Amino acid sequence: MITYIGIDWSTQKHDVCFVNAAGAAIARQVIAHTPAGFAEFEHQRQRLGVEPAECVIGIETAHNLIVDYLWGHHYHQVYVIPPNQVNRESIARWPSGARSDPSAAYLLAEMLRQDRTRFPVWQPDSLLTRQMRSRVSLVMHLTRQIVSMSNRLWAVLWRYYPAALTVFSELTTQIELAFILAYPTPQAAAQLTYAEFQAFAAQHHYSQPRKLPACYARLQQAQPQADPTTVRTFQDEAVQLAHLLLPLVQAKQAQLRELNQLFKRHPDVATFDSLPGAGDFLAPGLLVKFGDDRQRFPSAASIQALAGTCPVTEGSGKRHLVRFRKACDHEFRTITQQWAKATLNESPWAQAYWHDMRPHCHSDSAAYRRLANRWLAILWKLWQTHQTYDEDYHLQQRAARCKPRPTQC
Repeated sequence: MITYIGIDWSTQKHDVCFVNAAGAAIARQVIAHTPAGFAEFEHQRQRLGVEPAECVIGIETAHNLIVDYLWGHHYHQVYVIPPNQVNRESIARWPSGARSDPSAAYLLAEMLRQDRTRFPVWQPDSLLTRQMRSRVSLVMHLTRQIVSMSNRLWAVLWRYYPAALTVFSELTTQIELAFILAYPTPQAAAQLTYAEFQAFAAQHHYSQPRKLPACYARLQQAQPQADPTTVRTFQDEAVQLAHLLLPLVQAKQAQLRELNQLFKRHPDVATFDSLPGAGDFLAPGLLVKFGDDRQRFPSAASIQALAGTCPVTEGSGKRHLVRFRKACDHEFRTITQQWAKATLNESPWAQAYWHDMRPHCHSDSAAYRRLANRWLAILWKLWQTHQTYDEDYHLQQRAARCKPRPTQC
């Protein structure tokens, strides 16, 4: 007999509710997030006389070891239900907000019992895609740490050593950080000859030797001088921050190299590598958010909602409200907006669309989000059909859709 199972997960324990076809809760249990706890779940299912193939399971995440356990034990009807849909259903059922973990587990089972066709069966991604997803997440985590720490280093250098901020292209490059470690004070930089500067650049494998004269000239430009007390106050902090930043930058670059090696092996590499402006990180970043299962996102709207690029529309009677979508994959939204911004220099239609939309948006970010929404619709179609992006073909299609219809006599 078909049995619906709701699992309200957490890091330490999981509330489980077994519901029969009539909607009655026939068993409840709380299992620990341990092998013994997972075994208790299996024993409960056996006591009910239900086979794994007859179990329809609802859970709010795919990123928990219990999902791996279910797949490893032949529970193939696992549905990952978006938390925002669960919250809406919870508010409709319990307006007072009196929700508990056992009731949440029952609600997950009931949502599947009433209409499981709303949700696609979860199919796990390939090992290659999961390895890529892990590295994309790590690169974004390292980037946040680097930005936070480099902002602090910028403020410190601006206080006592502004010349160090202008030597090379970016503060977070390895050679810039090495320069701060080697020459942590304005006095040390002032005594540096051009020959010594060239030797330093060669030692750190600087890839643009033609720019060295300009770099050295910026270093020698007149700058406001901090008094010796200020220099002594801040130089130790600058050195410490550079010491902390350097391994983070190196780790990020190593992860990006590994990510691109994995990306080149993926079956969908041609589709995502063809995207204008995607580059070495955004292309694999978009791929891992789409995943391998084409049934997971049956429409472009489903992927746009996950990325948070489309707004939420509320309407009742004369009331009509369009608001920012908060419930989404925030990493995905960051990736898509960065991609939309990068396409402005690569795609004529994207640039024209952004300039048309900007006057109607309250910020650049909102305009990038609108452009990202359009790009996701295009990418979803390419992903579904295993095709690559062709700018000329897309422009032809846009022109054909914009042609005025012939008037009839």
